[in-house]
Amino acid sequence: MPRTVDAEQRRRELGEAVWRVIRRDGVPGASVRNVAREAGTSMGSLRHWFTTQDDLLRFAMTLVAERARARVVAVLAASDTVDDRGLRALEEVLPLDEERRAETEVWLALTARALVDPRLAALRDASAEDLLALCALVLREPGALRAGLDPGLEAERLYAVLDGLAVHALTRPAALPADRARQVLAAHLEALRDTR
Repeated sequence: MPRTVDAEQRRRELGEAVWRVIRRDGVPGASVRNVAREAGTSMGSLRHWFTTQDDLLRFAMTLVAERARARVVAVLAASDTVDDRGLRALEEVLPLDEERRAETEVWLALTARALVDPRLAALRDASAEDLLALCALVLREPGALRAGLDPGLEAERLYAVLDGLAVHALTRPAALPADRARQVLAAHLEALRDTR
């Protein structure tokens, strides 16, 4: 069992090395050679885990989605009050701290690459479905959506708000700092609530 844990940890370390290279040098710079150098390992050792740059990029994108999903699940499982559970879960996919900022930078870079890479596009699309499902779940909480609103439409709209906040917080952090992004998201959710 410990060898499996060590192997998974090593894959994650290598995935994070891919992230650092992408953030510094862009997706084209994330070659097997550059990632091996970043990870402090040989190319042969890296090729044990990832044989091509495409393998590295797919794993880097998968790692972003896995980490965000794990945080969301933890919030949903641990939160005592329904009122803030949805907001806190949605905040986990926004670049509100350095870790989530790194994930968002990598995600956006790889999303651009997904325009020409069908396997990255499949990962992007699966993640989009998960995020839309999270938005729908949040809006199904008691009192989260007032009568007369279309739940499917509002879930799509909430997803669009999250995307917009992520892009603006990443590209214009001085104009949309973390506290303001939280405030905008909370205001959007509050505007949808059944206040009776």
